[in-house]
Amino acid sequence: MTEERIDGSGGAGEAIELLRELIREGCVNDGTPSSGQEIRNVRVLQRFLADAIALGRIETQVLESAPGRASLVARVRGTDPDAPALGLLGHLDVVPVDPDGWTRNPFGGELIDGEVWGRGAVDMLYLTAAFACVLREVALAPRPPRGDLVLLAVADEEAGSDLGMHWLVREHPEAVRVTEALSESGGMRMGRHVAIEVAEKGSAGRRLVVRGKPGHASIPFGATSAAYRMGEVLQRLEAVMPAAQLGELWNAFVDARIDDPELAERLRDPVRLDAALPQLGGIAGYAHAVSRITISPTVVRAGAAHNVIPGSASIDLDIRTLPGTSDEEVDELIAAVLGPLADEVEIRRLRGWAATGSRSDTPLFAAIKRAIAEVADAPTVPIMAAGGSDARVLRELGIPAYGFGLLAPGWSYERYREGVHGNDERIDLTSIELSMAALRSIVSERIG
Repeated sequence: MTEERIDGSGGAGEAIELLRELIREGCVNDGTPSSGQEIRNVRVLQRFLADAIALGRIETQVLESAPGRASLVARVRGTDPDAPALGLLGHLDVVPVDPDGWTRNPFGGELIDGEVWGRGAVDMLYLTAAFACVLREVALAPRPPRGDLVLLAVADEEAGSDLGMHWLVREHPEAVRVTEALSESGGMRMGRHVAIEVAEKGSAGRRLVVRGKPGHASIPFGATSAAYRMGEVLQRLEAVMPAAQLGELWNAFVDARIDDPELAERLRDPVRLDAALPQLGGIAGYAHAVSRITISPTVVRAGAAHNVIPGSASIDLDIRTLPGTSDEEVDELIAAVLGPLADEVEIRRLRGWAATGSRSDTPLFAAIKRAIAEVADAPTVPIMAAGGSDARVLRELGIPAYGFGLLAPGWSYERYREGVHGNDERIDLTSIELSMAALRSIVSERIG
């Protein structure tokens, strides 16, 4: 295979080239404060927007929460202060890669067989590039828009947003002022429907600490290894599954994705749902995740030396919650899962946030639906995301925010999830073109 040239079909040529540049900067965020260095991608965007900036059509601010951890806010001012201020929220960082798992350079940004390869191609640099292109088009148009159009190209989404959106809304609230927003986690196909994220689960991390009686490993009699206790706790966590709790978005998902009426009926019954999950194939993981609170042990610790029986051990849990779930309810659920072991386990609360959602009857969501129908001749289905995104930061402020995109028909939810954080991440040019076309329509309707 040889690298291809871009013909700019679909008006997306600039977005494709910009995406490749963003990938090549390799702004890898491994969770440490000095990683990411999103300033490199901020410079890429500044160069791309330079002509509109020079003409005074775009106001920009580069805001650093820590050295190199930069976000770019670029605003095109509207003429009507009462019109919406539409935010285009894209992050600049990407997750680490395992180079041995890739068949091409993960930071090469190569264009091969109609696809752009590289870490972040799907999550979410293709959208960040599309957002920047549409912002530039609006800025250079003969007439200014009615409302503001704001590019929020931010740092640190992949590690929880403390150095990105959380910091920005706390330290620079006026700079990031918008009244509604588009971000990531949308555009995949659910049957013939296009999924748009209107909500996402919360997070309620916990650390379970178990105690034993330490001793010398050469004389184990009389000692009680905390590692054994930890094993018992892990067995309980594996054996006990939280019950299904079907929220208001569940029926829309079933209607869009499940064609078999008998299977659909079983999925709508919380009692019969779990037995039906194996029939869902690749979508079963998503269905399981959004129909209940999930508990996943992720980090286990016990002992420090091979010849010492550990007196304590801990298990970190990634717990994803449904709307309305309180911290107290999470602790009660863990105690119920532990059963007879509950009195022997200390539950410590780690970092977390509540589930968030935006209504699906807003003018912005209506504009999204019309744009997708116009560009793809497809209906839209609102979904809940199992993971998290920067959109939650805006939702916590009462600002409607939606996971946007319009991927090509072959992009099922399963394919999308494989691309996000996976090996050989890549996106096809058709998906970029469709997303650009839908985005232009939304922008024109909301602030044009």
